[in-house]
Amino acid sequence: MINCRGFRHNAMPPFTCFEFPGSISISTRGERNSRPLALLLAFLLTSSCQPLPSHSTLKSPEHILTSQPCGHLLTNTGVWSPDGEWIVYDVRSDAVGELFDGRHIEIVHTRTREIHRLYSSRNGAHCGVATFDPIHPRTVFILGPERPTPDWSYSPWHRQGVLVDLTHPGNAVQLDARDLTPPFTPGALRGGSHVHVFSADGSRVSFTYEDHVLTTPPQGSPAGDGNQRNVGVSLLGRPVTVAKGHPRNHSGVAFSVLVTSTQPNPKPGSDEIQKAFEEGWIGTNGYRRFDGTHQRYALAFQGQVMTDGGQSIAEVFLVDLPDDLTRPGSAPIEGTSLRRPAPPVGTQQRRLTFTDRRTFPGIQGPRHWLRSSPDGSRIAFLMKDDSGVVQLWTVTPAGGPPVQLTQNSFDIASAFTWSPDGRWIAHVMDHSVCRTDTRTGRTERITARTPGSSSPRKEACVFSPEGHRIAFVRRLPRGEAAFNQICVVNVPDVGN
Repeated sequence: MINCRGFRHNAMPPFTCFEFPGSISISTRGERNSRPLALLLAFLLTSSCQPLPSHSTLKSPEHILTSQPCGHLLTNTGVWSPDGEWIVYDVRSDAVGELFDGRHIEIVHTRTREIHRLYSSRNGAHCGVATFDPIHPRTVFILGPERPTPDWSYSPWHRQGVLVDLTHPGNAVQLDARDLTPPFTPGALRGGSHVHVFSADGSRVSFTYEDHVLTTPPQGSPAGDGNQRNVGVSLLGRPVTVAKGHPRNHSGVAFSVLVTSTQPNPKPGSDEIQKAFEEGWIGTNGYRRFDGTHQRYALAFQGQVMTDGGQSIAEVFLVDLPDDLTRPGSAPIEGTSLRRPAPPVGTQQRRLTFTDRRTFPGIQGPRHWLRSSPDGSRIAFLMKDDSGVVQLWTVTPAGGPPVQLTQNSFDIASAFTWSPDGRWIAHVMDHSVCRTDTRTGRTERITARTPGSSSPRKEACVFSPEGHRIAFVRRLPRGEAAFNQICVVNVPDVGN
């Protein structure tokens, strides 16, 4: 059942609802040309609803929460407020979100469809990729440069993370400090942070990072590290003050460090990596090591290695983090003019998967972030099976051979999330929102199969905090155009 009831907003009239066979109801705004659009969408849904071979098909109510003629993009995790009442999104215009042109961060209420604007960028800046703190009513997202110039426009090394509290909309607070003038400030970055995700206790924020200083080394200087993507963490509650030695310097409310180590030319067949990316926190309370001791904070991430045959592939890596991120190790955590910031003392990076001899080596499939089970015992990722089908796989934080979870005939087609109880993984497959049982690997179709432009999008498929709903995006017609719209499907309590 797809239930697109009227979005009540002062600027929008009520919707008109059309009922069709097969427990499907399509609602469109009560305006000219709405009936043909509803008929077309209903035809696609009813004519394409076919079960997955050897899998279950569930009947679940789906709700379309937004309808404005603009983009609506969800981040791949953390889009639900702690109480499960709101979903946060940005308004980038293109379907994938590659064009960073959004001007607003908004939240939509999951029952009333009421929309609140949390933040509007100013002075030529843009914003996007928002996630919620799982404990406190606040969001974090990317903010591009205000008053951009030819030498400081939006790029991977010219962006930052900002926080907005729901009780103070419009008031953005700098998350990561920035210092572009040597000697650099410990706890400040020298470039741009991206895709910010809170730890389960709300005390830390992970991100990927690229370094402005290393993109333009001083002329005549010896070779430096060069800019490479790495993973970093911001420790909240440890503000960093930066002097105004550069017009793009600023202070921040968190102490930020890089926690991964990369090499410009990894040795073939080694565990050296050229790039660290697409990270995810391990467990809601860390994980238990193979020796029985407890590791409180850790991140899984994709590391780009070089095989003996010279092929660049992504493998699963893990980095154990110290409780205190402020203490330097063998090199400055703030970096130098020629060296990137070094991980703090106690950081331990290790490789978990070794897939270079498989038929289809390395992590593959749609762009996705590694996601851990809530108890921290398994890390899920996507990889092709020997037939070339993208499946869900897991590996333990201790390492060992990867375990193939799904045995489906269709590719897993999206980023994914675990349910809070660890029983299910939500994802898109064969033009449907699905869930996979993490005990048996059996996949169940939750929404009707909708091939074509209205199929659930690949960027996000996110379980709610209580585990009974999944948020995702469809691209739906609105007048003569089509726009990403946020949808939620209820997850039936069956198959237990």
